[in-house]
This record gives sequence, C-alpha cells and structure tokens, in this order.
Amino acid sequence: MEFKDKQAIYLQIADYVCDHILTGKWLAGEKIISIRDLAVKLEVNPNTAMRSYEYLQQQGIISNKRGIGYFVDETAPEQIHALRRRQFFDCELPGLFKTINMLGIDFDEIKNKYEQSLNIKNQ
Repeated sequence: MEFKDKQAIYLQIADYVCDHILTGKWLAGEKIISIRDLAVKLEVNPNTAMRSYEYLQQQGIISNKRGIGYFVDETAPEQIHALRRRQFFDCELPGLFKTINMLGIDFDEIKNKYEQSLNIKNQ
C-alpha cells in the first residue's frame, strides 16, 4: 500500500479496512486480519496498525473479542457511511465551497454537471 502525505497513516489504514468492509471482502460478524498480520501485509509498524484498529473500534466499525480477535461490527457499513459523510462535510466540502466561490461558479452549473454525471452512470 502506498501512503499519502496529507493524511495520517493510521487513518489511511482505517480507510483500507473500511473499503474491505464496504466492498464485501470482510462481512459483518466476520473475524478480520490480526493486527500483526495487517502490519506485515501493509509494511507498517504494529503500533500503527493497532492505532487504526483502536480508532475503528471507537467508531463502532469493528469490535474486539478478547483472546479471539477483531470482528466486523454488524452495523459497520452504516457506521462507515456516517463517518465518511461527516468527514466529507467537515473536511472536503469547505475547500470545495472556497474553490467554487473563487472561480465564480454558479450552483445551477454545479447542479447541471451533477445531473449529467448521474445520467452517465445510469447508461
């Protein structure tokens, strides 16, 4: 996995885990890869992998069954969507609004482009 400079590595690993859940590679209730194995697979320090799992556990996406391992929470897909929506509204949207304002883009133009993109997807 190639890491980006703009985001903490543990959060990028958390995104990796979330992507596996959303794509169905890891299913609700299923045991997931151990911290040690994840660290080896992604070539990171086990402490970094542990921090990712702790973060995901705090978000209600995974849970730890002591002595057994980590499991995908039953509500993980909904939790991931809610988390990513919050991140979008809090982190990405303000910058997008700034760019829209600086370029003088009208919201009707954005609406038309959005509708065009939906039409392309549905074809």
